[in-house]
Amino acid sequence: MKDNFYSYKGAIHIHSVFSDGTGNIEEISKAAKNAGLSWIIITDHNNIEIEEGFYNGVCVIKGEEISPKNTNHYIALDIKKNIEPDINPQNYISEVKAQGGFGFAAHPDESDERKNNAPPIKWIDKSIIPDGVEIWNWFSDWADNYDESNIFKIIYAYLFRNNLIKGPKSETLKWWDELNNKTDKIVPAIVGVDAHALKITKYIIPVKIFPYESMFKTLINILILDEELPQNFDAQRKIILQSIKEGKNIMMNNQLKNETPIIYLSDNALNVKLLVNSKIKVLFNGDIIYSTNGKCINYKIEKKGKYRVEVYLKNKPWIYSNPFSIV
Repeated sequence: MKDNFYSYKGAIHIHSVFSDGTGNIEEISKAAKNAGLSWIIITDHNNIEIEEGFYNGVCVIKGEEISPKNTNHYIALDIKKNIEPDINPQNYISEVKAQGGFGFAAHPDESDERKNNAPPIKWIDKSIIPDGVEIWNWFSDWADNYDESNIFKIIYAYLFRNNLIKGPKSETLKWWDELNNKTDKIVPAIVGVDAHALKITKYIIPVKIFPYESMFKTLINILILDEELPQNFDAQRKIILQSIKEGKNIMMNNQLKNETPIIYLSDNALNVKLLVNSKIKVLFNGDIIYSTNGKCINYKIEKKGKYRVEVYLKNKPWIYSNPFSIV
């Protein structure tokens, strides 16, 4: 990697007034700008009516969360027209590809042990293979750990919501690694905020929980590029989507600590550069082969296969790279 690079932080999996979110494109883009994001992808349920473009200096791209009832939600990107849900997810995966797009299985392993009334929405049949996997979804993580059995636990869950965030499910990471081990290609991953800015109106004063700006400071996808993004929207959109499709995004819990991690391959070595001491793990085909505490590593590659990085800060999951394929 060159000494000079350009980083662009963005958020994926956002809902607007065109489905079950409460914000319009002006409100959402302003919140993204205030949160320090360069780009966002709005993925309304079964709807792609929102208009793409630059808003408040933010590149706003649209996709669709194809949403059958309670199962097999799919984040479809770079599609040209709305795709209806189907009982068999293979049908809409194929339709996404037919339109020249690609997609990610959304929150595939929501918990069956929830202590609240929100039903888990899972990817039921993992023999049906998506293009990629949403390995960590902030709202799903929170909902899996939200206990509404009494008023004190409810208040705690809202006031100290980030304490409920535990990280990607082990079964999701295992599935993602298995998918990558079956092909020489990169099966990419993303993290999603699943932002709605929900309004609760049953109280005297209506309350908006998890507003967009606060959500945009949680799970983000970072693009590290050798050149600046062009100012033309179509050109910028193409680069952002292609980078995500190729797994060139770094995934980070920005709420834990905001920085720009650098993870790259160079001269048969896997390099990680951070600003704070962390637990850095290197995984080979899904298995941990190296672990150290520090800010930087230069890990020599000796075998063919898939390598990826996980970073933990104060024992909490922080950063995940997509795989690097050595063939």
